[in-house]
Amino acid sequence: MIIIILCITFLYLLLIGSFIYGFNKVKIFQFEETSLKTNFSIIIPFRNEAENLPELLGSISKLKYPISSFEIVFVNDYSEDMSVQIIKNHFEKTEIDFKIIQNIRRSNSPKKDAISAAIDLAKNDWIITTDADCLLPKLWLNCFNDYINKSQANMVSGPVTYYNLKTFLDRFQAFDFLSLIGATIGGFGIQFPFMCNGANLAYKKNFFKTLNGFEGNRDIASGDDVFLLQKAIENYKDSVLFLKAKEAIVLTKPQPNIASLKSQRIRWASKTTHYKNNFGRLTGLIVLLMNAGLMSLLLFVITDYLDAIFLFIVFLLKITIDLILLIKTASFFNQKNIFGSYILSAFIYPFFSTSIAVFSIFSNYKWKDRAYRK
Repeated sequence: MIIIILCITFLYLLLIGSFIYGFNKVKIFQFEETSLKTNFSIIIPFRNEAENLPELLGSISKLKYPISSFEIVFVNDYSEDMSVQIIKNHFEKTEIDFKIIQNIRRSNSPKKDAISAAIDLAKNDWIITTDADCLLPKLWLNCFNDYINKSQANMVSGPVTYYNLKTFLDRFQAFDFLSLIGATIGGFGIQFPFMCNGANLAYKKNFFKTLNGFEGNRDIASGDDVFLLQKAIENYKDSVLFLKAKEAIVLTKPQPNIASLKSQRIRWASKTTHYKNNFGRLTGLIVLLMNAGLMSLLLFVITDYLDAIFLFIVFLLKITIDLILLIKTASFFNQKNIFGSYILSAFIYPFFSTSIAVFSIFSNYKWKDRAYRK
């Protein structure tokens, strides 16, 4: 047992160490304003987002990009609240080019259906997706535009983080999310990209068509971002890039309670069994084994089969390497003020991570008031 745990710990340290190295390899993009403008079609699916839309719409109105160079396609996924009217009321006195279309369900994934429908109607060459519960930085499109013009990208993944972190639950989620985005950037840095976030993702319209869109994974409810990324890197890896720029950071909200957090994380975890990316699969397996291993060690310590010092050393090694990646990621996002909650979060996380993995295998989940089966 001790040999197995030592091997898992070594692999985990090697994995997270590679992400730290990769994170440093992806240089911060120095944004410069340019007169050469890319035309964007911003796609925003929504369902019952009346509470969140005012902040999103306010951030859209503050964008510094020429309104002649972008359009917004909102996709109404059968909302039952005032979402549609809120959007109409906000834009009716502006010159921003927007439209609201109705989602057309063709698969088990409402979001993939929504994005596909919007792309069919989009008039611009570059698609950029975000979510209705996000805040967009004022130089968001300017930064993407400059990066696109300076690269040979067909797909660009952008940074996302949580904001408005008031409670311990918020900060706990922030650590989890920072570790994910840190691994995302690190994966790009070591030339093994395996994750991205649809709340900040851009790609060429014809590139999406060349990849045949979401075909092949429409039966999976989530994964509009990661499965498209996997198809992209299988065929055009060199043109899939990460935009590491503070001006491009999209903000989103943590889940308000444990029940919604559990549902969200089960939804995220449920798609990992469908990964075709071997490095993504290996990463998920090593992380799961590390957290499950700590749980097993604790059980052995409680039953006096193992000295507590061994558990302490393994745990210390894990949280130390995690901390290095988290500090680097939090520094980029200006979120170093949350580390007062790190030790307690680190104690809780193995229990949380392992339980989510088990639930994702054996249980169904709900999202946006809809039930989804495994």
